[in-house]
Order: sequence, then structure tokens, then C-alpha cells
Amino acid sequence: MELFDLTLLSSTIRMVTPILLAALGGALCARVGLFNVGLEGLVLIGAFSAIVGNHITGNVLLAVLFAAFMSFLFAMLFAVMTIQLKANDIVVGVAINFLALGLTTFALRTIFQVKGAYYDKDMEGLPKWDIPVIQDIPVVGSILSGHSPLVYFAFLAAILLYVFLYRTVIGFRVLSVGMNPTAAKSIGLKVSSLQYLAIGMSGVLCGLAGAQLSLGQVTLFTEGMTAGRGFIALVAMMLGQSHPIGIIGSSLLFGFMDAISIRLQGFSLPTQFTQMLPYLITILAMFLLRDRGMGSQLGNQQSGR
Repeated sequence: MELFDLTLLSSTIRMVTPILLAALGGALCARVGLFNVGLEGLVLIGAFSAIVGNHITGNVLLAVLFAAFMSFLFAMLFAVMTIQLKANDIVVGVAINFLALGLTTFALRTIFQVKGAYYDKDMEGLPKWDIPVIQDIPVVGSILSGHSPLVYFAFLAAILLYVFLYRTVIGFRVLSVGMNPTAAKSIGLKVSSLQYLAIGMSGVLCGLAGAQLSLGQVTLFTEGMTAGRGFIALVAMMLGQSHPIGIIGSSLLFGFMDAISIRLQGFSLPTQFTQMLPYLITILAMFLLRDRGMGSQLGNQQSGR
């Protein structure tokens, strides 16, 4: 088995999707002046809801929509607490993470009467799309073709988010709220409405990230299956400076390390080492780029309040 080959690149594209979608959701919150550390919980809710929706309806599309809706509801809980009740956004985000972890564990045992994990061999996951023309191109076809629809949507969402933020009137208003909410309010912008809009969109993206995790990469749910991907997405968002294009680059880095960690398990390396590799890279990235990514991000949000 080779460490670096075309399969590794294809795996990277697949692995990056939950991180990229969640990071884009985090960027939307950051752009309206809210630091959402609850991405982990929102993705976990989406992952569990996708399995529940698929189990109940037997329809993959409805399952994905159900996942997006449930994460949207939890995002609205975050919005109400932070915008309406003026609670600290970091504290609320941490609470969302614990709530999601406990609630999915309880619901897993209540709905499916199992502990730890739920798997149904008859459950269908997300389909794989072979892109016409591209699939026939040597090298490129094996990397870019044959992924789930959410993989392609993730990169499309990044482009659409860029257009939304930097090419539309509403997008400019969203950016102005994050830069200085007081000034935005003084010129007549509805700050709270724009924050609700951004957080709602963030919830939908996190729900789709969870659906990719439980129906795209595998077809099962395990307790805490996000395994820190929400926090990695948070770091990817900050390293990308909350810019959609920058987030694509930083997410690809973490997706690549995730794919590498899985590949290394085939080289008889201790699983404890291979599983911690993506998180070591995350810590290293936070340390090396703290002034550029972490410090400035937090500083801009604090000064905007």
C-alpha cells in the first residue's frame, strides 16, 4: 500500500466536506459579530437527525432536509440566547455542544433501543455522482468524480457565500453588522434580523455537514461521531479569516490530514497515533498562525461590539 496516491486525494475531497460546511457556517456567525463554538453540537445534531429521518421516511433527500431543519432549530436556540437574551456567545456555544451530546445519546437509546451506535444494513446512504465527461478524464476523473452530492454542494456553497457576502446588498449589510453593529444600527440596518439570518444559514450548513458525516461517509450513527470536527472547522474558519476562499484552503489542509490518518492505519501504526494526527495539526496551526488567524479574529469581534 502506498501512502500517497490518487485515492488519497479523492479521500481528502470526501473528508473535507463536513469541515468545510461547518466552517462556512462558523464564518457566517463571525461576520455578524458572534463567535459560535457550538458548531460541534450543530453538526452532531445534523448527523443524528439524518439517520432518524432516513429511518422514518426511507428517503435520503428527506433525511438530509430533516437534518438541516433540526440543526437550524438548534442554531435558532443559539440565536435567541445570544441576540435576544444577550447571553455570552461562547458560553452558549459550549452549552449547545453538551446539550447535543447528551440529547443524541439519550435519543439513540430511546428511538433505536441501542447503546453506542446504530447501524441498519438496509439503510441507503447518499448516492455517488459520476460527473459526465470529467469521469473519463485520466487522473482528474478519479479524484473529482464519484462523490456524494453534498461534497459538490460544499464547494459550491463556498462560492455562493463569497458572492453573497461581497457581491450583494444584503451581504454588505451582514459584513457591516460584524464590523460595527452600533454604526450599522445608526444607519437604519436591522442588526438583529441580519444576525438571525446568518445564524439560521449557519445551522443549515452544519446540518448538511452532519448528514454527510452519517450518510455520506458511512451509513450509521455513533455517539459523539463528530469527534471534534466542529472544533477543527472553527479553527479552519479562523485560519481562513472567515473568507470563503480562505476557508476552502484551510479546510483542505485538515481534510488531507484526516485522510492521511486513516491511510496510516493500514501501515500497522498504533491507532492512537493515527487518530490524534489531525488534532496535532490543528494545535500546530493554532500556534503558528495565532496572530493572523486567532488573535485578529477574536479582536475584530470584540471591537465590533
